[in-house]
Amino acid sequence: MGQPALNEMSDAWLVGRASELVAIAQSSNYYEKHDASDEVDRILAEAQSRGEPRIVGQLLRAAAVMRIVTPDLVEQSDVLLEELLVHCRRHGLVVLEAEAHALRGRRFLFSGHEDKALTEVASGLAMLEEDLAPDPMLDKRTWDRLLANALQSTGLVLTQLGVYDMADEVLARAHNAIRDSAGPHQIYVHLVNRARMLIGWGLRLERVDDRDGAAERFATASAIATAVEGPFRDSLHPGRRGRTAAEQVPVIGAAHALHKPGGEHLARLWSLREMAMYARELIIVSVALARCLEIEELPQQALQVLEDARKRLATDTSEPTLGLCLVREFARMSGPHGERTASALEDYATALETELWLMQEARTATLTTRRDHERLTRAHGAVAQQALQDPLTGLPNRRALDDRLNALTVAQTDPMAIALVDLDGFKVVNDKHSHAEGDDVLRVIASTLRQALRGDDLVARYGGDEFVVLLPGAPLQSAEAALGRAVEAVADLPSDLSRGVTLSVGVIAVKPFESAGEALARADSAMYVAKRRGGCQVAAVDGEVVPEA
Repeated sequence: MGQPALNEMSDAWLVGRASELVAIAQSSNYYEKHDASDEVDRILAEAQSRGEPRIVGQLLRAAAVMRIVTPDLVEQSDVLLEELLVHCRRHGLVVLEAEAHALRGRRFLFSGHEDKALTEVASGLAMLEEDLAPDPMLDKRTWDRLLANALQSTGLVLTQLGVYDMADEVLARAHNAIRDSAGPHQIYVHLVNRARMLIGWGLRLERVDDRDGAAERFATASAIATAVEGPFRDSLHPGRRGRTAAEQVPVIGAAHALHKPGGEHLARLWSLREMAMYARELIIVSVALARCLEIEELPQQALQVLEDARKRLATDTSEPTLGLCLVREFARMSGPHGERTASALEDYATALETELWLMQEARTATLTTRRDHERLTRAHGAVAQQALQDPLTGLPNRRALDDRLNALTVAQTDPMAIALVDLDGFKVVNDKHSHAEGDDVLRVIASTLRQALRGDDLVARYGGDEFVVLLPGAPLQSAEAALGRAVEAVADLPSDLSRGVTLSVGVIAVKPFESAGEALARADSAMYVAKRRGGCQVAAVDGEVVPEA
């Protein structure tokens, strides 16, 4: 079956297909990962040609994740993550920006930069702890899914860093976002991430001799592993439908074995060890398998399992805390005698020295400090921005417009157009419905207008239901075409969002040495030409406006 014609597919199909490919790729072989990555790139290119910021953001995220889960493509994620961050800042996509920071933290762990990973996840946490209002351009299910993805990615990095208390809180928030809106696959992924976090936490508690705390977390992980079987059957995991999650997902099978080690788990764990694709899976399964072999009085086989895992992960830095648990397990099972004891204890001591400054408590304190610093920085920036921002729409306000317009007109060397935009039928919305609903319409139209224009164009709220658009470098004809697309975009909005409101736009080319006030007055006159012609259109006027009958 050939590839679908992407230009005929809806935006929702593009996002859905990319999400499906990411889900499948995380449990697929090398060649399938590459094929899936290529297809996501084609979908991204199609979305970029359409230009809807939220869709582009979600597909940039998908393309970056595809690189992160494909070992030989990890370095390619750097450019995509940087592009995603810039895109999110430009369009105010805070939740996606927070996830981009978490993904970059995960990327830094691949190269052994734990400190940089801490900084990235602190930035993401600060954003996710803000008072996040749902995006009015997204339905509740999509918003919940984006928030859950960001929280899960953040929780994953916190788990890798061994900051389990904070990871637990973040994953609990993800559960709340998932509860009402997620499909089976997202529920399955969430439960696996939570089980993995609890196993890591339990192993960490064993290192400080808290056996009861460790046993409690292993028991909870096993209960979650039982609960995951339902959503697993309907998930996108590319496994065999006739087999359970415990037989096909390394972390799930290991959770049961760590809770109650014994010979009954051996056959399954040997098979799961061969399926382990990531460091976290290999470490967890190897520890579980070694403990079951130990119960069955097969210490040499247990040691060999742990030794094999250590060799395979000799240069892997993605799981610093779990990696130390693996070394500790090997040292413990080596016993007080034997030829391996000296090297095992030496390795363990060296690892402990490295771990001292990265202890969980120190990491938590560092993370909290950086998160609070990021929060204060963002709050300070928000206060400064509020003086230049319209609080209702988030657009630049009249003061910001005046500053930018004066700067552009003084230094004008290239063509520049200026447009005044007025809403047709807005008074009826306030009179017939309510001012609160009128505010919702203003927000939706402001967002639509902003998205329909170029990144360099300035859209400002001038007051009431009027907006001003500055189009630097745009001749009058180009500005008219761009604003025409904006008029069509607003006219095409669903009626429950726009309440039938449309745009009347007057656009003029700014003359050399013309003052800002004179240019705005001519744009205002041109807007009334569009009004007199019936509205929902653009009136482009070259020169002075001639009154029409």
